[in-house]
Amino acid sequence: MDIDESRPIWLQLVDEFQRRVVAGTWQQGAKTPSVRELATELGVNPNTVQRALSETDRMGLTVPMRTSGRFVTEDETVIHTARATVAQETIDRFVVALAGIGMDRDEAISMLRSRWEAPTRGEDE
Repeated sequence: MDIDESRPIWLQLVDEFQRRVVAGTWQQGAKTPSVRELATELGVNPNTVQRALSETDRMGLTVPMRTSGRFVTEDETVIHTARATVAQETIDRFVVALAGIGMDRDEAISMLRSRWEAPTRGEDE
């Protein structure tokens, strides 16, 4: 994960953890990595990780179990809603960026279709 110095790190971690849940990297009902494991993996302070995980708890994406650790929710509605939110935010950034370079909607949709159908789905070829 690349850290963006213009945004608080804990908010970036919330986005990353949310992405992991909606993408299935962290599967429903599975135990999440510990705060220490995540801090080491991401190269950030454990307190920052804890703050981000507390927010994912508040969002309902993760559920802390007092003596067992933290688990990904099994509530498919919560995951579906989070996935829709992530998708909408991504689309909004996409639209703003393309409009900012003067691309019209039909041109943007055509390019999106072309890239979506490419075998690499938008990755560098």
